[in-house]
Amino acid sequence: MRKALDTLYLASGVLAALFLVAITLVVLAQVGANIIGKVNQWVTGEPLGLVVPSYADFTGWFLAASSFLALAYTLRAGSHIRVELLIQGARPRLRRFIELWCCGLGLLASGYFAYWAASLTWESWSFGDVSFGMVAMPLWIPQSGMTLGLIVLTVSFADEVVRILRGDMPSFDAKEADLADSFDDTPADR
Repeated sequence: MRKALDTLYLASGVLAALFLVAITLVVLAQVGANIIGKVNQWVTGEPLGLVVPSYADFTGWFLAASSFLALAYTLRAGSHIRVELLIQGARPRLRRFIELWCCGLGLLASGYFAYWAASLTWESWSFGDVSFGMVAMPLWIPQSGMTLGLIVLTVSFADEVVRILRGDMPSFDAKEADLADSFDDTPADR
């Protein structure tokens, strides 16, 4: 089960990165079209008017998908902003309680948002909603990235709650501990 969950979080992170690459490619295509148009205007006196249809819509959807799909991966990697200063001096039992409370609250919040995002995506699919841009995209397609990201984040929070209840260190603390240990090692220690 651990390997399957870690693969899920990694796949979500890889998808997020691919959406960032897609943003770059769409923007570069539009910039290239603008350059070709300007060069043609300079040479012939007339602009070509080349555009990537709905490029602003697509880059916005790709950004939303990338942001939401990256949430679970970054949580597991210990990259979310946390107020470590407030709990670093706490006794282990109190710290465990605070982390359980925070992860439980994160589980409830992400589950709530995942439910409503899935409901919105389902409604868009049921009603056949489409975007208003040059390319009439069915809205359930871009909404799916957000929904999937929230579902994977909810699974990740549930995973963290179970880890804490079993007495294990949360994965984000384990990553921070590994990072701190790597800074504590000096060349003489190795």
